Amino acid sequence: MKHAASALRLAITGGTGFVGNRTIAHALEAGHHVTALTRRDQPSRDGVTWIVGALDDSRALDRLVANADAVIHVAGVVNADRAGFIAGNIEGTRAIIDAAARAGVKRFTHVSSLAAREPSLSTYGWSKAEAEKIVEASTLDWTILRPAAVYGPGDMEMRDLFRAAKLGIALLPPPGIMSAVAVDDLARLLVATAERSQPRTLYEVDDGTSWTHAEFARAIGVAVGQRVMPLHLPRALMMIGARLDLMIRGDKAKLTPDRVGYLTHPDWTAFPDRRVPAKLWSPKIDLHEGLAETARWYRAHGLL
Repeated sequence: MKHAASALRLAITGGTGFVGNRTIAHALEAGHHVTALTRRDQPSRDGVTWIVGALDDSRALDRLVANADAVIHVAGVVNADRAGFIAGNIEGTRAIIDAAARAGVKRFTHVSSLAAREPSLSTYGWSKAEAEKIVEASTLDWTILRPAAVYGPGDMEMRDLFRAAKLGIALLPPPGIMSAVAVDDLARLLVATAERSQPRTLYEVDDGTSWTHAEFARAIGVAVGQRVMPLHLPRALMMIGARLDLMIRGDKAKLTPDRVGYLTHPDWTAFPDRRVPAKLWSPKIDLHEGLAETARWYRAHGLL
């Protein structure tokens, strides 16, 4: 374990999820103590105090942030109806902001999404944009991070892309460009923003490279050892596919009508003037290496 110059007490929401779990790991590696919110009992973990509760439980949130030096708000909803997005992304953010203010915590890092840049395209993006407004209106010393596509070992959102690539196909949105960031790079950034006092700022986060959808699909193909044929689908056909996915997988569907709204946008790369300054953070994980590691994790867990 590397010990920080000054160990902090970090309160983390979403700690049992994909990004939150890796954020806890990096916080512990840096020598910090973590208090993390969980909906159900968790196995004991050195350096972590679990608080059982949810974002709609003000008493649990008060316990979570008590004596914290900073809050890292990772929790959010990525697949829901409008009411679910409002409850999870908007009201959940309001609740943790209010708890931090009651406790006198100043540093607050909020995980948003590039989708918030285009709130008219999806209910998800709209809900993340509304959450950003709540953070920006607060009295806290906030940092808002808008990650591009996040991938890595433990991710279940991109698994369908890897499984399709193994079959040699890639069903893609209309042509456009995108970027991505490895989960461990994002987690390092979350901890870095909690460690350093800085002006209130919104950053867009990717690994500094951009890809066409077809290039990204081929890179996944390389990771799984299969040549991939990219096939761009028109929006109307994607919408049909989304409705079928909902019929077949219900709330476990990965392609939903709401997601079609932002997947068909032509540019999901971080704006250069909003990228994180190198003095605070720079990505370390090359996309090809990160995708290969992700594929190995899927294989090891029988998910390909």
